[in-house]
Amino acid sequence: MKSILFLLFLFLTSVSFAQNIRFEGTVKDSTGLGLEMANVMAVNTETKAMDAYAITNEKGKFILNLRANTTYQIKSSYIGFQTFEKTIKTTPENMNFDIKMEQGVQLNDVEVVYEMPVSISGDTIIYNSDSFTNGTERKLEDVLKKLPGVEVDSEGQITVEGKSVQKVMVEGKDFFDGDTKIATKNIPANALDKIQVLRNYNEVSNLRGLENNEENVAINIKLKEGKKNFWFGDMTAGIGVGHEESRYLVNPKLFYYNPKISINVISNFNNIGEQPLTTRDYFKFTGGFRNMMRKGGSNFNISSNDLGIGNLNNNQAANIDTKFGAANFSYNPSKALTFSGFGIVLGNKTNTRNLSITDRPNDGNLLDETREDLSDQTTTQTLLKLSSSYVPSDKLHVDYDALLKFSDQNENQSSMSNVLGNIYTNKKQNPFSINQNFNYYYTLNEKSVLAFETQHLFQEEDPFYNAILANNPFPIIDFQAQSQYNINQDRFVKTNKLDVKGDYYYMVTPKSNINLTIGNTYSYQNFDSHIFQILDNGSINDMNEAQNNNRVNYAFNDVFAGLHYKFITGKFTFNPGFSVHNYSTKDTQLGTSNAMSFNRFLPGVYALYQIKKSETLTYNFSLQNNFTDITKLAEGYVFSSYNSLFNGNRYLENSLSQNHSLRYFKYNMFNFENIFGYLNYTKQVDAIKSKALLNNVFQTSSSVNLPSNFADESISGAFNYGRSFARYYKASVGLSMNWGKFNNIRVFPDADTDPNNNPTEIQATESFTQNYNVKFSTNYKTLPNLSLGYTYTINDNFTDTFYTDSPALGLEYYFLDAFSFVSDYTFNHNRNKSKSVDNEYDFLSASLIYQKKDSKWEYKLLGTNILDTKSLNNNSFNQIAGISNFSSYFVQPRYIILSLKYNL
Repeated sequence: MKSILFLLFLFLTSVSFAQNIRFEGTVKDSTGLGLEMANVMAVNTETKAMDAYAITNEKGKFILNLRANTTYQIKSSYIGFQTFEKTIKTTPENMNFDIKMEQGVQLNDVEVVYEMPVSISGDTIIYNSDSFTNGTERKLEDVLKKLPGVEVDSEGQITVEGKSVQKVMVEGKDFFDGDTKIATKNIPANALDKIQVLRNYNEVSNLRGLENNEENVAINIKLKEGKKNFWFGDMTAGIGVGHEESRYLVNPKLFYYNPKISINVISNFNNIGEQPLTTRDYFKFTGGFRNMMRKGGSNFNISSNDLGIGNLNNNQAANIDTKFGAANFSYNPSKALTFSGFGIVLGNKTNTRNLSITDRPNDGNLLDETREDLSDQTTTQTLLKLSSSYVPSDKLHVDYDALLKFSDQNENQSSMSNVLGNIYTNKKQNPFSINQNFNYYYTLNEKSVLAFETQHLFQEEDPFYNAILANNPFPIIDFQAQSQYNINQDRFVKTNKLDVKGDYYYMVTPKSNINLTIGNTYSYQNFDSHIFQILDNGSINDMNEAQNNNRVNYAFNDVFAGLHYKFITGKFTFNPGFSVHNYSTKDTQLGTSNAMSFNRFLPGVYALYQIKKSETLTYNFSLQNNFTDITKLAEGYVFSSYNSLFNGNRYLENSLSQNHSLRYFKYNMFNFENIFGYLNYTKQVDAIKSKALLNNVFQTSSSVNLPSNFADESISGAFNYGRSFARYYKASVGLSMNWGKFNNIRVFPDADTDPNNNPTEIQATESFTQNYNVKFSTNYKTLPNLSLGYTYTINDNFTDTFYTDSPALGLEYYFLDAFSFVSDYTFNHNRNKSKSVDNEYDFLSASLIYQKKDSKWEYKLLGTNILDTKSLNNNSFNQIAGISNFSSYFVQPRYIILSLKYNL
């Protein structure tokens, strides 16, 4: 197999480089000065095809790989200069050719980028989609993966030059704002004309240049002319072939774009495991809301009280039935006013099967456990967003957003443990939230800008938990002795959180400004919970003791003022600043109140070294106050699971973390080289950590502030080098590392059931994860294309070390002007140092598509999990006591699907 791949690689390489010469030179102006970012292309006069293109470096140099003894028309363009054209014939030897540009008429962007595969205009990189496609592409992600400097992961998340893309737009209009997956998985590839990568993106023009936007990246899709002012899309329907049970796929998509209104409608109904959006995606869907308090220095996050329903690997479950519908619109009744929004409904019926091995330290009272879990999950989740924006002039910008999320979720699970026997659990929840955002920006004059931002969150969560066990899991709770223990807990958490912030920016000089900030965060929460037991005779044992119930109110208030000064000197940008806070908290429970109030000074520094136009070094330092919410303050018992019990601590105080980050970035359009790397260090003192009693397979825990001499520390870093070369190749190599040291209090069992008098010990655990990867791909127009990847992961949790090898192979080929073949193969080998785990699994999928040129009909034969792999494996690590877990997760069997698609 390895020999075949190597020979194929040599063949493809030789086809590309045979009889090629190096054609290089410099693009200069009339004074002899080299022009950076000039476009140079070579058009074959016989085939009329563009055989090569280049963008000049900072000295005006370019390099083209051309065929020997061939006639070309050499073209060069640069904004503000006349287009250069000259016909030359190459020789068998390398050639030098300098280009002199004459000052001329200013070219507009369309003329500059019309034929060039890649161009740069300011902070925007513009890719011509057709220059990177070979006919096998069906979705946006298929095209993005072939662009220099762009990566798309298996979850559809986009990174450009190592930075996460935060927004996808089509023709300047938001496409399901807050998530990129819906765009990458659904926008048809044949509709794409240009892909614009917007670096240093800020949608509020009033604030451009005033804030640090270097990490902000957005993508805007420009459609082909035939896709504007017309409905376009497709309708796909498929059935399973040769299966005992019925398999189906129905996937209609409809799009409409014109300057005034845009409409997108997407739906997907299937039981083959194809998920446009997972339950995990639903919970992290932000709706595009900005983190308005990022400069405040306080971190008060509302924790989720969901019970983990659907948060498994449910895109690879034993069986999945998906119903998905989504609609997105944007409407401009006038040039100044925009209304937009979306609605998403996701329904999943999921069956999972998981085998796990939990290794606990052999210290006398802990047991290793082998467990099999079977679960049925039913979820219906809805998101609705409405946005409006009013921008009548460059001076005024007003916008309002509202995001509504609600769901109905249920999970029944049966578990078989070698320690506890049979366990049955049920989880139910109907969370609801509405997040509203109002922003007002006004430019007073050329030196002064005002900004007012406010955000309100209202959230209700009502998780219900039920577990049936053979034995009493927690003797500290006075359950009545029964033949089986049917334990239940109702919970209800209500949150009101309001953030208000005002900013005043004053331009001291064209290269410096002062930013004065005044803000307030106020949160009020209610937390109720109740434990009860259903007895063998069906009656209810209401457990009304204080320890089994919560009736808690909690208020948090942060009033702060901040001052930041940003200035540019030479290649350096500095933005030091600080904020001064007055914090007050108050919780009411158990018939008493507990209040705290204090002040804190929090400095921060941002520094940017602009080494070259596309090469930067960035440093960030921040001191941050971290606060917990009501869930860790409520002192009544709360079930985390059937073997895990938690009670809060009302006397918790905030922790203080110092964060340092260093980031390097370089992007060279001359040879499409991109390099990025980062290094982060965090130290957290007075951290809120677990105080846990481990006994058998059970855990009873609370939270405490650890002394400052037991600080948590973490260091993470990554490096990636990638480039595209000889037009047909794209390669990258990368590594990432993450080291952490964590402190927790371990409580040891004693003779009684009271955990408050047990012996304790502060335990430090460490983990060190390393990941190394290499990727290579080709992008020919007429030959088969190959993608190769290899990832090696070392996960050292200091009680055991896990190793994972993950090679991957992809093949795609467009042939006979009608057929497309695409195949992906991945292999995983998991093993550990102690040799108790050694597993392998692999996945192969392939599709054969037939579609005649200009035909609206497409026929597809798809095979998923062709090797009929039964399960996939992963491992995890728990800080407390160094517990490690290895699991085997069963997945859907082989499916062969025959589908028919009609393109509008």
